[in-house]
Amino acid sequence: MAWPRAKRARCHRCGSEARQRVPCAACGLAACAYCEACLALGRSRACALLLRSAAQGAVPARGEAPRGTALAPTGGGLARWGLSAAQSAAAAAALAFLARPPAGDGPGRFLLWAVTGAGKTEMIFPLLQHTLDHGGKALVATPRRDVVLELAPRLAKAFPDTSLATLYGGSTERWKDAQLTLATTHQLMRFYHGFDLVIIDELDAYPYHNDPMLAHAAASSCKPDGHFVYLSATPPARLQREAALGKLVHAKVPVRFHRHPLPVPKLMRMITVAQCLKRKQLPAPIVSSIRSSLERDAQVFVFVTRIAQIEAFVQLMRRTFPNISIEGTSSQDVDRASKVIAFRERSIRLLVTTTILERGVTIPRSDVFILDADNGLFDEASLVQMAGRAGRSLDDPAGRVVFAASRRTRSQVKAVSQIRKMNAIARRKGYLHPPVSK
Repeated sequence: MAWPRAKRARCHRCGSEARQRVPCAACGLAACAYCEACLALGRSRACALLLRSAAQGAVPARGEAPRGTALAPTGGGLARWGLSAAQSAAAAAALAFLARPPAGDGPGRFLLWAVTGAGKTEMIFPLLQHTLDHGGKALVATPRRDVVLELAPRLAKAFPDTSLATLYGGSTERWKDAQLTLATTHQLMRFYHGFDLVIIDELDAYPYHNDPMLAHAAASSCKPDGHFVYLSATPPARLQREAALGKLVHAKVPVRFHRHPLPVPKLMRMITVAQCLKRKQLPAPIVSSIRSSLERDAQVFVFVTRIAQIEAFVQLMRRTFPNISIEGTSSQDVDRASKVIAFRERSIRLLVTTTILERGVTIPRSDVFILDADNGLFDEASLVQMAGRAGRSLDDPAGRVVFAASRRTRSQVKAVSQIRKMNAIARRKGYLHPPVSK
């Protein structure tokens, strides 16, 4: 434990403040501090010895420069990975960053700012290959267990000759020593200076976002002369400011793999969901807009803010669209996974949900309606992520997005502005398909 001048102990393992003090049989103190934040890893006490050891330095292949000097970008050539022009440009910028030793104290940082559906996973393959080729160890961390399980076979296929450890709650590979590690962000507390490259996916997502303990764990897991790469479609405002001021090296991928513009949300005035439920009726404009989506054979996401509203709102939607299969889901729904599958297979046509489905779900030919878009729960990042469910497939790249609210908010305006800016960058750089002449 570290004891600052304010007499508040701080855990060296997870960085959290230790607020509890109890009588301790080990040291005899009547008020020995211990950390509750990382209790799942075993008790961390002020009187206990914390053992940690750093991994050995990378061992370059014969004829390569020693660690700490500039290294030429590798990865077998970007053409090997089948990347688009936008993806290749971003990956090349990241490789150039990895080839340079960190400029200051501690690991270097790079932000890969890619729109939803841009193919972030494919862009990290050259970075992983570069690190492995130079004898280093790499870590890919993501906040959610289901993403870890989804990525594991993709990484195993991309790097068949590389040892891979997959770590999450309940994993049997906790002590496996591997060149490449895929883990949930909570598992990073197990490592100290263990990796030459740490890639943090969805750093803006719960539970990593705004959690100092997980940020501390990520920082401790990287070697002092290593590199961080952050992946996000909606970086936190702090990182956006640093990138704009030139303090954070970054690359933007402003276009999806199909090279069509991102759907720009339409702002629609509408009473609140609570008022709709009270009146037992939906406003005519939103009914007309949803009907248009159904008539064009789209799958329809309807996002609401409160879990408690879902069941009643599903009933209201069923009365409004009696011939349509409509369901609702949330984080408390034990059948959520099966409903998402049914939605993807089109046996469910309209799904009422919360932000639990704002990311990580790709449904071909889908439209998005965000109700109560002025609610404080829907910040700029959430709105952009939810809007990103539309237009992801090649056969329906346009999609439709509607922000329905009783008032216009800063978050709505900034979300629309961010999407428009990405489209403008993609158009300026020639990443978009040329418009079809009529």
